[in-house]
Amino acid sequence: MTQLALVVGASGIVGSATTQLLLDNQWQVAALSRQPSTLPGVVPVAADLQDPQSVRDALADLRPTHVFITTWSRQATEAENIRVNAAMVRNLLDALRPAKSVQHVALVTGLKHYLGPFEAYGKGTLPQTPFREEQGRLDVENFYYAQEDEVFAAVKQDDFTWSVHRPHTVIGVAVGNAMNMATTLAVYASICKHTGRPFVFPGSRVQWDSLTDMTDARQLASQLLWAATTPAAADQAFNITNGDVFRWKWMWGRIAAYFDIPAADFPASPAPLETQMADDQHAWTQLTAEHGLKESDIARLISPWHTDADLGRPIEVVTDMSKSRTLGFTDYQASDQAFFDAFDRLRREKLIP
Repeated sequence: MTQLALVVGASGIVGSATTQLLLDNQWQVAALSRQPSTLPGVVPVAADLQDPQSVRDALADLRPTHVFITTWSRQATEAENIRVNAAMVRNLLDALRPAKSVQHVALVTGLKHYLGPFEAYGKGTLPQTPFREEQGRLDVENFYYAQEDEVFAAVKQDDFTWSVHRPHTVIGVAVGNAMNMATTLAVYASICKHTGRPFVFPGSRVQWDSLTDMTDARQLASQLLWAATTPAAADQAFNITNGDVFRWKWMWGRIAAYFDIPAADFPASPAPLETQMADDQHAWTQLTAEHGLKESDIARLISPWHTDADLGRPIEVVTDMSKSRTLGFTDYQASDQAFFDAFDRLRREKLIP
């Protein structure tokens, strides 16, 4: 059977990196998103995952062998996150069932598996770091668990293999993405340089001083492909990070140097980006006009709420990668270079000055 990958959420940070990697490896790729993909070499599929009929219609003629679920929809409460995001996975797998073509389903979740949902992020009794896959679920409602349960329920009916992938904060590029630290920091640094404002770290003292890690979208895509094609990796959950660790007090200086601005000392009082950038549309409009940038709506580029949540955590966050390494996944990506590569791409695509 010809291998056909269906990338769900293909326009996002993870989905676009996964699509590109599959194409580079000569896979046939169908790219599902709300707006049809224009990437050469892919079969564009437009569907609203919250609408079962829309999904059935869009997938009626497809026979994917491998499915990569890289999308979610942010809602106002965790109860709504669970309802909506579980339904999206269910609608997708229900629509694929009649063809009986699926051999493997990969689901991307994240470290909220260990840290809890946004409503209780990093609070309560948490597993010991570094986080390991066998630490299991917290005793709290979490839409990641609901998504997993939909995959497990479909496995019982359709008998495919599965993998779950838990990245830390993902570094990559996608306009309009709800969790987009690299672009958020790039826009913030550009505005600081333009206005002369200090480049102030927006997070907690713990994050500033403690060890942490991150996940390049390309590194995550590599693990997705590895797990989908490695029999020993079937039916397992994997953490996925770049493979290095760093302290933000060091990384902040590295990012500042890239943009040729000084890094401010750790602030005496909290300085979240939602506050710092609340009135930055005017400055961004000026930068867009001066440099001929492609996106003048700052809200489509930045996600300060998510960057604040990640950098504001009051606990150390380090992830163990032993499980997949033991099974043969040994890819590595330096995290500072991951940021620089994302910034370079943003400049090439005229999204930042």
